[in-house]
Amino acid sequence: LQNLQLLKPCEDGFLVLEGFLSAAECVAMQQRIGELVAEMDVPRHCRTEFSTQEEEQLRAQGSTDYFLSSGDKIRFFFEKGVFDEKGLELGPRALHAHDPVFRCITHSPKVQALARSLGLQMPVVVQSMYIFKQPHFGGEVSPHQDASFLYTEPLGRVLGMWMALEDATLENGCLWFIPGSHTGGVSRRMVRAPAGSAPGTSFLGSEPARDNNLFVPTPVRRGALVLIHGEVVHKSEQNLSDRSRQAYTFHLMDAADTVWSPENWLQPTAELPFPPLYT
Repeated sequence: LQNLQLLKPCEDGFLVLEGFLSAAECVAMQQRIGELVAEMDVPRHCRTEFSTQEEEQLRAQGSTDYFLSSGDKIRFFFEKGVFDEKGLELGPRALHAHDPVFRCITHSPKVQALARSLGLQMPVVVQSMYIFKQPHFGGEVSPHQDASFLYTEPLGRVLGMWMALEDATLENGCLWFIPGSHTGGVSRRMVRAPAGSAPGTSFLGSEPARDNNLFVPTPVRRGALVLIHGEVVHKSEQNLSDRSRQAYTFHLMDAADTVWSPENWLQPTAELPFPPLYT
């Protein structure tokens, strides 16, 4: 981990660390998520489909309290069409806070050491997700910037940590990045509407058309960690293979001299303030 601080303003906006997780750690998270899914009981009226497409976001997520109040809870979100296919795409949120297996990984000494080597002074965990990317219908994640949803002032204070629990390949939906795209600011923002307004969220700005030739695929092996700058443009393709692409991901914010936008859809709550990483 030495000298990673030199990569904080990384020219590409992302960095792959192969072998960050052990096989045992990957298995532990996969087994635990299996237990959580087996216990899952989401009422039909709360079954929200997850999407990164703007129109679908506003319709399916931004207008539902189930989504807007999910930041401090373990809640499940489903792939488009999932109820016909009997599968699950995007899994529980807030795993870092409520589940001991995922909390242990998130706050592990090696994650803390990595954050310190990157120069993060007061990192807090703002959200976490388990992504299943199921075989044959694991959905496309359209080009986006994480800071569109997790906006800070100043920018550059959000870091994604994406952990491959299975091999991520060209066939099953690995991540794709536009290298260097983290230097141009944020093109759009998802903002929470005032209390009582409908829909619950809206967008400021718009996602520009992206040249597909600019994207670089980033296949990684099981156990790899991908560091994702909050403003780098990235995506993943639909999984049409017969192999899933499971991942655990969480976002850190360096809270030192940083303002978390009060307009973000995700807000800390009295029940769950953003927990410090260094605990």
